[in-house]
Formats: sequence, C-alpha cells, structure tokens
Amino acid sequence: MELQTFAEVAIAAAVKSVILVAVLLTSFAYMTLLERKVMAFLQVRLGPNRVGPGGFFQPVADGLKLFFKEELIPAEADRIMFVLAPAITVIPALIILAVVPFGPPLNVCIPTAIGQPDWKWVCYNVPLAVADLNVGMLYILSVASIAVYGIVLAGWSSANKYATMGGIRSTAQMVSYEIALGLSVVGPTLMVGSLSLREITQWQADHYWLVLTQPIGAIIYFLATLAEVNRAPFDMPEAEQELTAGYHTEYSGMKFALFFMAEYIKMVAVSAVGVTLFFGGYLGPFLDVVPNWMAAILGLLYFFIKTFVLLVVMIWIRGTLPRFRYDQLMRFGWKVMLPLALANVAVTAVAVVLFGGRLG
Repeated sequence: MELQTFAEVAIAAAVKSVILVAVLLTSFAYMTLLERKVMAFLQVRLGPNRVGPGGFFQPVADGLKLFFKEELIPAEADRIMFVLAPAITVIPALIILAVVPFGPPLNVCIPTAIGQPDWKWVCYNVPLAVADLNVGMLYILSVASIAVYGIVLAGWSSANKYATMGGIRSTAQMVSYEIALGLSVVGPTLMVGSLSLREITQWQADHYWLVLTQPIGAIIYFLATLAEVNRAPFDMPEAEQELTAGYHTEYSGMKFALFFMAEYIKMVAVSAVGVTLFFGGYLGPFLDVVPNWMAAILGLLYFFIKTFVLLVVMIWIRGTLPRFRYDQLMRFGWKVMLPLALANVAVTAVAVVLFGGRLG
C-alpha cells in the first residue's frame, strides 16, 4: 500500500534524506579523485597513487589536511557573512536532488507486533525519491539559483578586491546562463505536460528518451550547467590567472572545502537532473521482467552509469578546452545560448500544438 499517514511519510522522507546526504558527501570526496585520475589519463600522467591502493584513500588524506588546516578571517572582513557564505553555497547543492527519482518504487515490508498471535507483514510502496513534487523542476531551478548569493557574499565579505571581483563576475555569469538553463528545460516539460520529474521519467518509459526530440535543449542544458557550477571553460569567478583565486581567495581550511564541496556536489546534481530530463532517468533493459527489489537495484545502477558518463564528459571538457575570456563568455551566453534556447521553446510549443499526442 502507499504511504498514507504523516508519520509514515515523515519517517520515509527522513531516512531517504539521510541516505541521500551521505551518498552526496561520499560522491564529493571521490569526485575529486575521479577528476584527478581522468585528467591524468588525458594528460598521460599517473595522478594520485600513493595513499591507499591506486590512490583510493587520497580524498581521506585531503579531508584530514583541510580539517586541521588553520582558518583565518581577514581583519576587515564582515565576520558573520564571511562564515555564512560557504554554508549558503553548499546547502542548496545538498537539497537540490530531493525531487529526483533514482529508481522505480520499492516494496518495503515490515513486521507489526512480532510475538503477538495476530502479527503480520505490512508492505509499503516507497518511491525512491525524497519527495515527489508536482512542481519538481521549478523547485530545482529555484534552489539552484540560491548558491550565487553565497559566492557573491563570500567575495564581498572578504574585504579583498580580487575576491569581490570574482563575486561580481559570478553574479553576471550565473544570471546570464540561468536564463538559458531555465529555457532548456521548458521543451521537455511542454512535451510531457508536467513539471514532476516522476511524470517526466514515466513519459519516457511510455514513449522514448526526450533527448531524441530535444537534442538542442539537451546541449544547451549541459553547457549552461557547466557555467552554473563554474566549470571550465566557464570558470570565470575563479580565473586564478587574473583574480588570484577569485571569490574564495581569503578562505582556508574547512570553509574553503565547503566551496569545493558545493561545486562537486552540484556537478553530480546537474548531471542527475540532466539524466532524468533527457536520458530516461533510471530506465533501462529488463526493469519490467525482474522482481521489484531487483528492478530497484537495476534502476539505481542505470541511473549511476548515466550520471557517471556525464560527469566524465564534464571532466574531459575541463582537461581539453581553454577558459573563455570574459567578453567571450558573456557574448556566448547572450548572443548564442539565449536565442537558441528561445528558438527551441518556440519550435517545441508549435510542434506540441500542431501534433499533440502524435509526438509520443
């Protein structure tokens, strides 16, 4: 049966939230290792190989180093904002995936009143998502836009002109590319007729992956998310050759780590959302013919593989393309990405009106 009472829904959401946060924190640690290994492969070098077998414990060593590193706050800094900025940046990254379905619903059976003459098993149909919002896509766009405040406040509160410039750049960049990012997801939602990621996934199960009819939207989404998470070639807010280290110049220790935690977790988050929107989410072969528990495992595996591929592509791009100049970055966002995104929305809307259900 479905989860019905408030207590049942709250307990399920709490358990899934703890698991999701634990997975994201672990993924952050080993994303740093993956990036260094993939870039070492691309550049024909070894990468981390000293700490643990194959460098497997390198993230643990990095975490311990940052945990014990001395933290300094500039004398002229706004202390409250300086401390809050990393948290404002990382919290949205941790909660953005709350509405993403990672697999098909799982049947969970628990015993009631064991030892009593009338005890029995009660089975619940538990969705593999923290929450199923009918405006899930709107939630994701809203939460993702909050992180820019943390970056801006970090630069401004540091009382450092390089950090302030990095914060200002981040504002201009993210505002510019968030418009194209928001428009890129309009096409899939128009075709499905829903903002719920569960319904978008189900539509693709009944028809086809949306990347087949929304290739332009998928490309715009991917490029805009590179800018959204400050990844090369769009990492203007950092731009160490020009701004020392950008908005986090004055940060050290765990505060510094929180900014990079936000970047890597958002890489995972935007890849997971892209997989759900355009590549069928957890869908794959044999989900319909295996038992429920095996379908859940397969769905999680398919979702992981698709997300992993997008993450490797992000790292590949960083290892091969040079950084854009600031004027090139803004010109590309406003004169290329935005018109293409608007054209894609217009063509999709006309196709939906003219052909309706025949698109499926």
